[in-house]
Amino acid sequence: MMQDKIGKRIRTFREKQDLTLEAMAERTGLGIDFLKAVEEEGMYPSLGPLLKIARALGVRLGTFLDDQVSRDPLVVRLDERQEELTMHGGDHAAAFRYFPLGQGKSDRHMEPFFIEILPESGKDKSLSSHEGEEFILVKSGQLSVTYGREETILEAGDSIYYNSIVPHNVSAAGDEKCEIYAVLYFPE
Repeated sequence: MMQDKIGKRIRTFREKQDLTLEAMAERTGLGIDFLKAVEEEGMYPSLGPLLKIARALGVRLGTFLDDQVSRDPLVVRLDERQEELTMHGGDHAAAFRYFPLGQGKSDRHMEPFFIEILPESGKDKSLSSHEGEEFILVKSGQLSVTYGREETILEAGDSIYYNSIVPHNVSAAGDEKCEIYAVLYFPE
């Protein structure tokens, strides 16, 4: 799976720049133990910390996700879509399944995903923030979005577009999984 490759890629980029884990922790604001877990144990961080790592290394977020050369236009057929990332909640149960939709277009400026958000995601309501913008369209289920101090529940067909520098959290609302399309933009 992709999360195994991401840690190796991060370590390769860090070592090419002769950065110690301590220096990387200082640049990112992330803990050394956290960075070790990402590099050595295949732990996949949420997009906020992954973006901090990418910025500290001076690369695009997609650098860690890409396996192929750029194709234009990039077409992803439903039956060809593959899960690449699984993020775990605080209790280590799977909470998010990411299906990258931009993989293969290396010159992209946005990160499009189809995401299955499992009910377990609601157990971790910690907020994250990063530069950029996010657009989310709910395909099925109910989505809870905390944006700053405000919580909004979205249903199938609803969408939300926000500046991601404001602390936010996305999780399934209720006991059913939620499916969304999300497009994340990270300024260079």
